Amino acid sequence: MANFDFDQAEGLRRMLAGRQPRIVTFLSATPQDDKGAMLVNLGASLARAGNDVLLVDACAGANGVAARLGVAGGASLLDVARQRCALNEVIRPVPQGFGVVALAAPGAAAPGADEARRLAKAFDVLVKQTGIVIVDGSFEAERFPVPVMGSAEIVIQVSNSATSIKAAYCLIKRLNQELGRRPFGILVTGASESEAKVVYDNMAQAASRYLALNLTSMGSVPADEYLQRAARLGRAVVDAFPLAGASVAFRQLAGRFARAAGPSLYSTGSNNHFSV
Repeated sequence: MANFDFDQAEGLRRMLAGRQPRIVTFLSATPQDDKGAMLVNLGASLARAGNDVLLVDACAGANGVAARLGVAGGASLLDVARQRCALNEVIRPVPQGFGVVALAAPGAAAPGADEARRLAKAFDVLVKQTGIVIVDGSFEAERFPVPVMGSAEIVIQVSNSATSIKAAYCLIKRLNQELGRRPFGILVTGASESEAKVVYDNMAQAASRYLALNLTSMGSVPADEYLQRAARLGRAVVDAFPLAGASVAFRQLAGRFARAAGPSLYSTGSNNHFSV
């Protein structure tokens, strides 16, 4: 039987010690491979800067960040909720310097109401033990698999293609309908700084005019052949090719995410975290 109570107690001890986790849920209007590359390199950049980083694969399919890093399979957080293993058994360290946790195994049966409650509690305990939690998220059936992902910071990845921009705006509309008025971060990848500014300015103007929403620019990452080269080597670009343009961009992005000015990347006027 999993020692779930012990894991809860450890999480509470860390909470009382003053650790304040940051949860950032990433959604994407780009191909899953682009999203996976961005998350791996962002996580590696944050870890190299001395941050305690955990990537949570909460994708609905089998193409999330855990599969990309070769750690798919094995125990998941849903197994903890079903009391099949302990919380510390689901964290998989990877050479890029951070840990990876799968929310559920691909093809696993959907949790019932009681299991969903325990899954949310297990996620809560898990994030309280970590500095920065990056969620490879999905928004299926107009909901998140764990409710706190909807109240945490949400960043939407978009490219400069018309198809991606339209998909990102449609996603923002869906989120707005379900979550109510709140800000969203926009990260533009595969584009130059000037191209990214045009994408963000146009999206921010449309969101403000038609949805009364505020968007926040999280910056951009340029198209860079060294990203693919690093991926083929099984390494992060900041490690394999530290002088590449993408590496510079990821270090700047990591600096922004790790900024200690407050608990959020943008001011929401509400508490983005929850307690056990």
